[in-house]
Amino acid sequence: MIDTGVTPHPRLGEVIPGGDYVSFGDGTDDCDAHGTFVAGLIAARPDSSDDFAGVAPRAQIVAIRQSSLKFARAASTPGEYQSENSYGNVRTLAMAVRRAADLGATVINVSEVGCSPAGESLDDRELGAALRYAVDVKDAVVVAAAGNVNASSSCRDQNPGPDPRNASRTPDWLGIATVATPAWYDDYVLTVGSVDSDGQPSAFTLGGPWVDVAAPGTGIVSLDAQPGGTGLVNATSHGEAVTPIAGTSYAAPYASGTVALVRARFPHLSARQTMDRIIATAHPPAHGWDPYVGFGVIDPVAAVTADLDPEGRRGSQGYAVALAKRAGPPERAGTAIAAPGQQVEPDPLPRAIAAFTVFACLAGGTIILLLTSRRRTN
Repeated sequence: MIDTGVTPHPRLGEVIPGGDYVSFGDGTDDCDAHGTFVAGLIAARPDSSDDFAGVAPRAQIVAIRQSSLKFARAASTPGEYQSENSYGNVRTLAMAVRRAADLGATVINVSEVGCSPAGESLDDRELGAALRYAVDVKDAVVVAAAGNVNASSSCRDQNPGPDPRNASRTPDWLGIATVATPAWYDDYVLTVGSVDSDGQPSAFTLGGPWVDVAAPGTGIVSLDAQPGGTGLVNATSHGEAVTPIAGTSYAAPYASGTVALVRARFPHLSARQTMDRIIATAHPPAHGWDPYVGFGVIDPVAAVTADLDPEGRRGSQGYAVALAKRAGPPERAGTAIAAPGQQVEPDPLPRAIAAFTVFACLAGGTIILLLTSRRRTN
């Protein structure tokens, strides 16, 4: 888990410290609640007091803190990638991916997105190299959120929807308005969009030719992220503003949990074969591949039980379509991605700044709205 950290919770079992690129912690501090919500969706254990559980409740979480709204850089370089969760840049994200892979993670969840307008320079080659290392060298599956369209974030402009004139429903890499990283590294990442309870794309989900599948991203319930918390939450509050938990950040962990189940059920499958199985067992849109939901909404049960024909998926679109799409556009590969070199320690400046701002975690933490212990979720 590369996120805002994870607060230990009795329903998560042991949370393994993976490191901290924000402050001086070990990854098991979560001032923002974001990472703990994500972890709960992946691996929360069931409890007799309610019907909630993560997708893969026996999965073990390794927590790496790479971003936070409670910390800020003293200055940023013009054009520098900044994550949706404020603190974090492409360099520290690349190091976090490399570290997760070296720690032996078989699934790496990145509920974090950096966007830039198409045509502008976004130097994320370090991240591309780290992703290739994780997939090709360490055989890890990397799952990434597609991103949320928001006028106040770097993901401001929505990408075009399906083109009715495109009978083959192939992805359009030339018509995009917004580039999202790491999502757009399509050959190395399983990118997840968000759908509402009716299965339709969420209004905020960022489309793109790199979107592979979709999962629920609204009406989210997860673990209380306050230190010592034992219950469930379905919203956050800042002052008098109450915000339901929603976003592609929470769609991605549904896919990551499913990947964990598939890797346990089929340990002989490679990282790419695992991604292809998730794609092959998703419920596709009637019109075929879609830039907002990809090849469809994931189906965890089918992913671990379906008997797939190597030449097709249950009489629908074949693997060849998915593989051709996942190969990515030749235009994107103009410069070869160099293999990552020796890991470099994070820039000490942000850590020094974080030392003086750590009180934000203690004094300005997110207030969580608790659900009753008897809440039932469907």
